[in-house]
Amino acid sequence: MKIFYGIQGTGNGHITRGRIMARELHAAEMAVTYQFTGRDQDQFFDMEIFKDHQWRKGLTFSVKNGKINHLKTVLKSSPVRLIRDIRQLDLRDYDLVICDFEPVTAWAARQQKKKTIGLSHQYAFQYAIPRAGGDPISEAVMKNFAPVEIGIGLHWHHFGQPILPPIIATPDIPQHTRKNKIVVYLPFENQRHLIELLAPFRDYEFNIYSFFPEQNHAYAHIHCKPLSLHGFQKDLHDCTGIMCNAGFELASEALYLGKKLLVKPVHAQMEQTSNAAALVELGYGQAMKKLDRTIIEQWLHETKAVRITYPNTARHLVEWIKNGMQPIDQGWCDQVWSTVQVMPIDLSLMPENNAKTA
Repeated sequence: MKIFYGIQGTGNGHITRGRIMARELHAAEMAVTYQFTGRDQDQFFDMEIFKDHQWRKGLTFSVKNGKINHLKTVLKSSPVRLIRDIRQLDLRDYDLVICDFEPVTAWAARQQKKKTIGLSHQYAFQYAIPRAGGDPISEAVMKNFAPVEIGIGLHWHHFGQPILPPIIATPDIPQHTRKNKIVVYLPFENQRHLIELLAPFRDYEFNIYSFFPEQNHAYAHIHCKPLSLHGFQKDLHDCTGIMCNAGFELASEALYLGKKLLVKPVHAQMEQTSNAAALVELGYGQAMKKLDRTIIEQWLHETKAVRITYPNTARHLVEWIKNGMQPIDQGWCDQVWSTVQVMPIDLSLMPENNAKTA
């Protein structure tokens, strides 16, 4: 089977999910061509697993200081180039198209009448799940940005709907943490402001990851680092807590690893606002509408978290593809969810790793 797989590259979560699916598709000996859109080509990193992948400009949202700039988004959209890219993408030689909320692939597949699976958190929004911050424009974007024939939604909880658990790596759970070590991934915020916000909390070690790390500061407890798959994963595994935007994939990893979670959704981004609401409703994490020093301080002292034993959802999906992609029903979804357990944990009782990081 030859597969064409389009992945939205605006945020790193789609790419992280793509890496996990790529491993399982490769293990199943499926021939896959990958395409990425949504950010400049030179801003992608650690892409070896995708081999000779394709790149096109696609669509993305312009975000500054934690807010979507709708005017700049429109000005940067290049609709003529988008239409050209859709028309030039030839899918005739492929048996199946998979789309991780990537518009060029989705619209090209629709025009060429190719069987298309949508595989992303965004496709869960076709069902009755927690929603917040919606408006007619947001709803229209969610529905029409990357339309597919079969939309398979992913979420932290099933909410009684035919959706699946997150697609995440399922490594061994870390047995040791650094109790005051915090990972910060808020790349759409003003990084200088973020550093000054965290500076007073000298009893904690902050590892801030961003596209363009700010190095000109004098705080020994704050480490500003460039985006790196292996470096980020290392810090993720032995930290105690994660501060991040309310994207889906990183929060999913945090829940699997048993890290406390504080999210700040990108302003005017319905998906992230809904994610923050879902985390609070489920009792899986805390949220703040804006960067708030008081909320951060309270969260830093929090010792309660949850650990969720998500399955290898990617493997279930690849087996489903191999077995002919029968219609997805509630029974199959329930089977995938059957091994999931939510376990409260006390972070103050976790064995501590005293090794220093930099």
